[in-house]
Amino acid sequence: MENKIGDLLNSTMQKIREMVDANTVIGTPIQAGEVTIVPISRISVGFASGGSEFSTKHQKPDGQNSFGGGGGASVKVTPVSFLIVKGDSVRLMPVDPPASSTADRVVELVPEIIDRISSFLDEQKARREEEKDEIRF
Repeated sequence: MENKIGDLLNSTMQKIREMVDANTVIGTPIQAGEVTIVPISRISVGFASGGSEFSTKHQKPDGQNSFGGGGGASVKVTPVSFLIVKGDSVRLMPVDPPASSTADRVVELVPEIIDRISSFLDEQKARREEEKDEIRF
């Protein structure tokens, strides 16, 4: 006797695989001049399946039972942000509404703060190098 519940689960999971892949989470990059935009999404999946075998009143002793079952799945794709790449600069632009708390806002600003600190330190280093060159002449 074949495993009908297993077939039902396999069929449902195969359909989910067809709907969702890695390109759904990290989308295909979009080139706009010097800027590359990469869409990023969140995926939520719901899955349910079940079944049962029933015997009938007039069934022969060695006969197969009747099978009843069903399965279903739901996939929700929600845009989360865009990754914007321009030269050596990378920035994450969230799609969600602005942060509601100070802590959330600080977490969102960390990449921008690191970029600014890095550029400030690079400028300071370049300025010191220029001063050393002026002193040598």
